[in-house]
Amino acid sequence: MEEIRWRMNTMPKSNKEESIKILGEEEIIKVKNFHQSFPQYEETPLADLKNLSKELGVGGIYVKDESYRFGLNAFKVLGGSFAMAKYLAEKLGKDISELDYNKLISDETKKQLGDITFYTATDGNHGRGVAWTANRLKQKSVVYMPKGSSQIRLDNIKAEGSDASITDMNYDDAVRLAAKNAEATNGVVVQDTAWEGYEDIPVWIMQGYGTMALEALEQLKKAGVDRPTHIFIQAGVGSLAAAVQGFFASVFKDNVPVTVVVEPDLANCYYESAVQNDGKPVNVGGDMQTIMAGLACGEPNIIGFEILKNYASAFLSCPDYVAAKGMRMLGAPMKGDKQVTSGESGAVTLGVVALLMKDERYKELREKLNLNKDSKILLFSTEGDTDPDKYKSIVWDGDVPSIDL
Repeated sequence: MEEIRWRMNTMPKSNKEESIKILGEEEIIKVKNFHQSFPQYEETPLADLKNLSKELGVGGIYVKDESYRFGLNAFKVLGGSFAMAKYLAEKLGKDISELDYNKLISDETKKQLGDITFYTATDGNHGRGVAWTANRLKQKSVVYMPKGSSQIRLDNIKAEGSDASITDMNYDDAVRLAAKNAEATNGVVVQDTAWEGYEDIPVWIMQGYGTMALEALEQLKKAGVDRPTHIFIQAGVGSLAAAVQGFFASVFKDNVPVTVVVEPDLANCYYESAVQNDGKPVNVGGDMQTIMAGLACGEPNIIGFEILKNYASAFLSCPDYVAAKGMRMLGAPMKGDKQVTSGESGAVTLGVVALLMKDERYKELREKLNLNKDSKILLFSTEGDTDPDKYKSIVWDGDVPSIDL
């Protein structure tokens, strides 16, 4: 069976501290204050998997469970909602602190703004968050999904009143389609990847994800963990990974947690960039038919890339069975540990940790990362069973078998 491929990060660095300024704790506190104005806001749980930690020989495993976020079963709405609010605040000549949820969705605000159409490309979770926010703003949304996308994820987006469709393109080409059609119709692209000339909204989306990271830090402290020693974080375009990396690097400037970036092996642009090792992003093409649909992106966010290039410890390229293993471990936890319903893109990091700790093929990587009995590991389960049929086929029926240890 194909192994996890890995590279320690030896890419040349750019201006490190400058790259994470956008994710400083003061900035993210403002973002969290905005999200707290939503009537749907509740802090999502942090599962402390004490018994699994003992089983794997580490000091602690803490899983942030985003299946509870705003009733949308995934974290992505944090980014889309904040970016859309920031865009509208600027259009109205206001600071985001003056525009809480109630003011945002008011008839008066809608009258001032007129009609706006928000465009995006998505495998499901980000598009649902954009459609959900646009719906509450009484505005329109157009959502393009890559080929092979799940029908139920499409239906969930349409249920928010969006003009949504599955294209015959891969994710990155669907992004280009969204940008092209937004420009042609004077619409607004809300995309969690950045390219030359399109940077403000991706930065705001990354800041929006910071609410999740700040919550996790506060919850760790309540659990008696002042600082995680390790963070394993999944990457598609890298906006989430960079948001988490940037926030924790900003908080723990003098002792940044060891951060491991995890990707599907068919959409491993960060891993391939680490292999090339010249400090420039590498794009990966093709259909990217991985079960980790939310991570099936082949072109890095250029802002996120700088942060991860500067601070990440290692980049891992993982076959699908790693995610399937993580899903099963979280769905059928050790007695006394909390169950976490984690989708394909949410569970891959736990699958990685389990294999690194138990499989002697990864002894060298385990030692390089200093994973041991004192390690306090933070993970983010970024989605629940957003495709329930697929979830059951993997967890109940054994689709995508896990590797035998």
